[in-house]
Amino acid sequence: MENSHKFFSNRDCKYFPCHTMPEESKFNCLFCYCPLYVLGEDCGGKFEYSGKKPIKNCMSCHLSHMPEFYDIVIERLKAVNP
Repeated sequence: MENSHKFFSNRDCKYFPCHTMPEESKFNCLFCYCPLYVLGEDCGGKFEYSGKKPIKNCMSCHLSHMPEFYDIVIERLKAVNP
């Protein structure tokens, strides 16, 4: 795979896949816990708030789990730690 440093898939993980995606073979586990969560509403991903105490729910987001978005995640992280 070209740019293989941008992709890792752990099919043995008991949570794999933690999100449903059209192409499971492209599910990227490199960012298992989304590093953009800390940005709140400015993360750039698809999320919603749910529950009595609104909690950020990222189950519909694929931003950190698709290899083609690796560069976007890295650029967003630079905004957190310039």
